[in-house]
Amino acid sequence: MSITQQYLLDTYRARQLGEPAPPAPGTHDVRVVREWHERRRFRAVLAGHPAHGRLRRALRGWWSRRPRDLG
Repeated sequence: MSITQQYLLDTYRARQLGEPAPPAPGTHDVRVVREWHERRRFRAVLAGHPAHGRLRRALRGWWSRRPRDLG
């Protein structure tokens, strides 16, 4: 069963029981991703790591250690 089919079934059941309809799939995706990002930043601060720029710093370290073309 797809997400859309499950949503339609849940909406039908809610209507039959007189309950409010469930939110559509994907309604809160942006909020969930934002909260996940904020939680990672918060945990980084608690662990004593920088809260931002970690990916760029890791890529810069990888970029400087890669073998260079001598050509």
